[in-house]
Amino acid sequence: MPYNAELIEELNTLMRFDLATSQQGIKVHKTADASVIAATLRLHAKGLLTQADGGYLTGLGRDAAEHAQGLLTILTSAQSVKQTESV
Repeated sequence: MPYNAELIEELNTLMRFDLATSQQGIKVHKTADASVIAATLRLHAKGLLTQADGGYLTGLGRDAAEHAQGLLTILTSAQSVKQTESV
C-alpha cells in the first residue's frame, strides 16, 4: 500500500515531536488546518498519542516517531549523496 495524503499528514505530525526529550509534547489547536487536526485524532485513536489534540507520544508513538524521523533522514541524506555523486 503506497502512502496516501492521510498517512503523509500523520508522518508530518510525528515529525513535530522532539525526540531528545519525553517531557515535551504538542498541542494542536482547533484553529489548526483541518488535515492536521484529523491526523492528530487518527494518531490518538491508533494509540500513538496520549491526547486527541496531541499531548505526548505513547511508547508505540515514540517508536513510530523515531522510525518516521529516521526515514526522513535516510531519504534526504540519500538524495544529497546521489546529487554529489552525479557532479
